[in-house]
Amino acid sequence: MSSELAIHHLGGGLGLGPNAFGRDVANLALYRALARYGDFDRLHMLTALETPAAEIAGTLQGVDPLTTQIETGSLLELGRARDAGTLFRGKADLAEMAWARRGAGLDTSYSLVGLIHTIAPPTTREEIAQASLAPVHPWDAIICTSPAVHDSISALFEGWTDYLGERFGGAKRPMPQLPILPLGVELDEIAALADRPAVRHAARARLGLGEDDVLALWVGRLSFYEKATPQPMFRAIEEAGRLAGRPLHFALAGWFPQESHRDYFEEAGRAYAPTSTLHWIDGNDPVLLGEMWAAADIFLSLVDNIQETFGLAPVEAMAAGLPVVASDWDGYRYTIRHGQEGFLAPTLIPSPGPPSVVLLRRHLQRIDSYQAYAGQLAQHTAVDVGAAARGLADLAASPDLRRRMGAAGRERVRQTFDWKQVVIGYRDLFDSLAERRRQAPAPSLSPRLNPVHGDPFRDHGSFATLSLTADTQIAVRPGIDPATDPALISGVTLDAYGEAWRLGRADLIPLVEGLRDAGWRRVGDLLATVPPPARARTTYGLVWLCKMGVLAWR
Repeated sequence: MSSELAIHHLGGGLGLGPNAFGRDVANLALYRALARYGDFDRLHMLTALETPAAEIAGTLQGVDPLTTQIETGSLLELGRARDAGTLFRGKADLAEMAWARRGAGLDTSYSLVGLIHTIAPPTTREEIAQASLAPVHPWDAIICTSPAVHDSISALFEGWTDYLGERFGGAKRPMPQLPILPLGVELDEIAALADRPAVRHAARARLGLGEDDVLALWVGRLSFYEKATPQPMFRAIEEAGRLAGRPLHFALAGWFPQESHRDYFEEAGRAYAPTSTLHWIDGNDPVLLGEMWAAADIFLSLVDNIQETFGLAPVEAMAAGLPVVASDWDGYRYTIRHGQEGFLAPTLIPSPGPPSVVLLRRHLQRIDSYQAYAGQLAQHTAVDVGAAARGLADLAASPDLRRRMGAAGRERVRQTFDWKQVVIGYRDLFDSLAERRRQAPAPSLSPRLNPVHGDPFRDHGSFATLSLTADTQIAVRPGIDPATDPALISGVTLDAYGEAWRLGRADLIPLVEGLRDAGWRRVGDLLATVPPPARARTTYGLVWLCKMGVLAWR
């Protein structure tokens, strides 16, 4: 069992701003869980921006100090991935990471593991499919968060590799492992927020609810084009009130991607739920959100969008002890069992064929945005409003049913979706991939670089008259004086551009002075006098001096 893990995190810090996307929230929660419960001795956070390890550790730790040592490094430090044995990325794009591993000759040294948050955007699907073209191996994996995602991605790889075989010949189906591992929640933290009778009483009083009033709750982005069309939820709330013999209250704790969309939601609420009381709660306020977990009686989420893949909010609701009424859609049908933790309302989509293909092509041709593409598909995805209303009404009419289903939901989270349990599955996956690496025959390491975008001076080698090699000869151009030449002494601002990749001015001056009386000199002979770690920067320094007219070459 590996005691280390490397995480590929493109940004620097891990903090979340307002209106955070679900994938960012889920990734941060996963990183925290891996650091707190993964039983790793060391966690390497590899970032694009230099970030102090103490800052990362402060974000990841909970009430108790971390026992896992946090280290930070550059995304380019593949040695850390080699030492850890696994390089994990909180998205599903493995191709470039695989080529970087291949370029370093480390194919069998560590596994690559990605995580799917959505499979709807065409660009995301293309990134996932690239795993069949990159040097990805059976000891690599892309985690699917639900059976629905697994089935969809399996079909994607099957269709894509069938095409590759037909196009180029061959019977192989190159693809990574596709394990099913859910996302998780901090059960104890959410339960503690929900189990506060005094807070429940105060929050409900502030909303104008009596002791016997029933409050349904939504949590998440209030986006009709990327999350859920609100009209079916409003209609279900209204019909449930009639079935139960009293109007329900509905609190929408969320945020609008565009504030102007609030008018659309409020207008829809007035039209579809005229006798129900709607409450608009700032879902970016953690205090208010915590109060809603305590105040609510039922959780409602009739998601209808292909952008949704797993759905953390219903799992959080179950952790809060709330029964759930949700659409029978992708990850929801995995996390919620109909009749046990709540009720699932059936969904309906058109058969494949026009105009859905046209909608996709309009997006691929950049005629429509992704939001327009997903939103228009959602407008033609139906959720059974009647079934949702009946589930709401049954729960509204029976406090005992609410308690039983709420308790069942919390127990389901405890057994399956608490991060403490989810992380065990991650550890088992990492260990199983390591065993696959150990048992696999050595793969071919050709080509070492990606033929499409490998080394830019190779890819564009035909642009130049010639390339600098060991046999190239260089000499100081006549009339050049290192003591007065502007490239060496003036400090021109433009001269410093890109300096990190070559020798600095302090090292270039003695180099030129040593060449001034040497006549033509072979580059290979010069580099033989330079320590190996400095040879690349010396080579780039020589070309820069040629560029500035200090050196001549032949």
